[in-house]
Amino acid sequence: MRRTIRFLRRNETVEVGNVEPRTTLLDWLRLTERSTGTKEGCGEGDCGACTVVLRRLVDGRLVSEPVNACILLLGQVDGAEVLTVEDLAADGRLHPVQQAMVERHGSQCGFCTPGIVMSLLALYETGEAPDRQGVTDALAGNLCRCTGYRPIVAAAFDALGRIEADPFAQRRLDVAGALAALRDEADVFVGDERSFFAAPASTDALARLYLGHPDATLVAGATDVGLWVTKALADLPKIIWLGRVAGLDAVAEEHGTLTLGATVTLARAREALGALDPDLDELMRRFGSQQVRASGTVGGNIANGSPIGDLAPALIALGATLHLRRGDGRRSLPLEDFFLDYRKQDRQPGEFVTGVTVRKPAGRHVRVFKVTKRFDEDISAVMGAFCFDLADNGTVREARIAYGGMAGIPKRARAAEVALTGAAIDDHAAAERAAAALDADFAPLTDHRASAAYRRRVAGNLLMKALMEIATGDDAATRLIAHREVRHAAE
Repeated sequence: MRRTIRFLRRNETVEVGNVEPRTTLLDWLRLTERSTGTKEGCGEGDCGACTVVLRRLVDGRLVSEPVNACILLLGQVDGAEVLTVEDLAADGRLHPVQQAMVERHGSQCGFCTPGIVMSLLALYETGEAPDRQGVTDALAGNLCRCTGYRPIVAAAFDALGRIEADPFAQRRLDVAGALAALRDEADVFVGDERSFFAAPASTDALARLYLGHPDATLVAGATDVGLWVTKALADLPKIIWLGRVAGLDAVAEEHGTLTLGATVTLARAREALGALDPDLDELMRRFGSQQVRASGTVGGNIANGSPIGDLAPALIALGATLHLRRGDGRRSLPLEDFFLDYRKQDRQPGEFVTGVTVRKPAGRHVRVFKVTKRFDEDISAVMGAFCFDLADNGTVREARIAYGGMAGIPKRARAAEVALTGAAIDDHAAAERAAAALDADFAPLTDHRASAAYRRRVAGNLLMKALMEIATGDDAATRLIAHREVRHAAE
């Protein structure tokens, strides 16, 4: 048992043994270390002003990822190196990213600039040469109200052309060695039985700890729990972080299935799911921001039970099976059966999600559509996922249709599925009956994202769109040119 949180900071090992469980990384940086270059803007992981970079060893390779320090708990940096904007300049010279921002006039008021610089640093550290879409993806989680993005994007391209001037190049081997030295297989427990931050190192240790403290809050990426702290001001005296649990982040493929461990990040899930279908890749690309995808996890998105979470409807359409554990007991169930009511799931006290298994499409036709007010980094008003298995004559053998944003839970459209089963995929009358049957499946609410009438109309239109694309093999009338090209290239 280790009683401290350990991480690297400015070439030194920092050990913290007396900290409130709900302390965020941003608060520690600004209030304890007094590194005030990292800013607090929205306090909910949207604006990116608080972006810092975490470096970790992943499969023996040093990986740099941007994270939102405002909603990341301090304990979550255990085993990582923390980089902030103050750490970039060396020997009186700015980092190439900083220098490019100066030369391109990429900053005006400057409040958002540290976070933008750190997001670009993470991109720079990949050593890749992305296109404009890759640069804008890297910046999607950073809001700038006064400069505008043109000079910032220009600065990104300038900096990415200066990889040979990387001031961190000589330090990487030292950092990798220092991070390797920090690694251990000990369970972390900081605090006492009444209030603690714990990070078990195995599923057995997690099962014992959670069974003994079923009132504890499980944290994976904290992209939602972090808001409980910053916005709801929730008192969370017992926190169990899953990020150290060995094997819980595994990705496995076998017998026509893909299994994602509960702590597989959304960034890694994009790689695995995107290989199954280009629509899944696009869904995951638009899933929050780079910062959110680097922290948020598959299990967290599912166990959170949000009715507007994008992952669950897509996995339900693929026929996903959810795996859970409580003590020594294990069980599995269809993912759609896990969601019972708004914020209520079929999960017992002390029980946790270990992973999810999906069937690979293998000849089935998949379509996934996300409708939002803002294209990037926005929550769905309606999200539709469709998977159809067709007979040789074009009739629908099996239809799996799931929506987010249409009910208090992610939910299958069973009446619509029945209306399509046995019908020809190009049967327009059957398609209209299925769209009308959505009224029997859902009674959507009106909120600030969309009205109930809008949601009903969009849900029906998305179903018709999916059927039209599959029946005709032509999406010229239904997609933006760029998205058509991506899908066609993949197929």
